Amino acid sequence: MADLDFFFDPVCPWAWITSRWVTEVQELKDYDVSWKFISLKMLNQDKMDYSSMPAGYKEVHAAGTSGLRVAAKARSAAGNDAVAKVYTALGTSLHNNQEREKFVADIEGHIAGLLKTADLPVEWASAVHDETFDRLISDETALALERAGKDVGTPILTFRPGSTTEGSFFGPVISNIPRGEEAVKLWDAIETIATASGLAELKRSLRARPSFD
Repeated sequence: MADLDFFFDPVCPWAWITSRWVTEVQELKDYDVSWKFISLKMLNQDKMDYSSMPAGYKEVHAAGTSGLRVAAKARSAAGNDAVAKVYTALGTSLHNNQEREKFVADIEGHIAGLLKTADLPVEWASAVHDETFDRLISDETALALERAGKDVGTPILTFRPGSTTEGSFFGPVISNIPRGEEAVKLWDAIETIATASGLAELKRSLRARPSFD
């Protein structure tokens, strides 16, 4: 059983920052993370008016689900570690390298290039068109909302999944990536909060701009 379930959409910058914090803690404390899917497109399909959003928003959300199809193909072919590698490739391109326009313009071709660079099977990129993975993505999106409640975004984390002290929530939403001792300190604090009995919400809306360094 994993120590943490991490639900992500690759196009979300806040999920990406949180995921890099999680991978930092993985290296320092040898935690096991299960990488799971939550689609912003599916999450918002019945409640978001894309006409009122910035140009390209709808296309980016659609691209996120296409990226999740590739991650789902990776899981079916090579397991959880392959999902982590695909997410790292997609997230680095989208956020660190700011290649969203390339990503949306030629999603299969761009992802094929990223997979090649990461020494992953290039043929996985064709899964961007494979709608058979949408049921899995939808089911895991529903599971994330079942655990954390509605009206949330990404990421959603579940600490100690399957245990009697399992705890899930949206976030933490952080603007930069904690490293070293600071990363572990935040992990311990968040795990304590997430698994505390009866705690429902802790929130503030003020955010700094995201930093991917």
